[in-house]
Amino acid sequence: MAIRLDRLRWWHLESAARLDAELFGATAWSAETFWSELARPESRWYTGAFDDDRLVGYAGLMVTDGQGDVQTLAVSPRARRSGLGSRLLQALLGEAERRRAVSVLLEVRADNEAAIGLYSRAGFERIAIRRGYYQPEGQDAHIMQRQIMAGAGRA
Repeated sequence: MAIRLDRLRWWHLESAARLDAELFGATAWSAETFWSELARPESRWYTGAFDDDRLVGYAGLMVTDGQGDVQTLAVSPRARRSGLGSRLLQALLGEAERRRAVSVLLEVRADNEAAIGLYSRAGFERIAIRRGYYQPEGQDAHIMQRQIMAGAGRA
């Protein structure tokens, strides 16, 4: 599978919403939510992962006042265990550095061991727990953070 990363555009949003629904069920983003994110390029940045023209993953970042926040990161089941999640995360960290973020935060379901492992391998550390954050099931979230050394060549 030769997957390329490219900027997520408006014409990809229906596919992104379908994949989000497949992966996240009741908490999935709608195409309208993706639209509202793409409408804020001054603070938001989204990349898609494409196998030919098929969207197989995406990730989004918000940066405001020197603080980055991973908005979303998703990989289709057929593209998992290929290193794609790591590639998407590294793209977000690179963009965070370009936007001069001092650090990047994210929330991850406490029961999502694969994602926690991905983030830990990328240098994120758990700094807090939000009890009952994910609704409607009331699942806890781990708040994780990674420092960014803007201008020092690290991402």
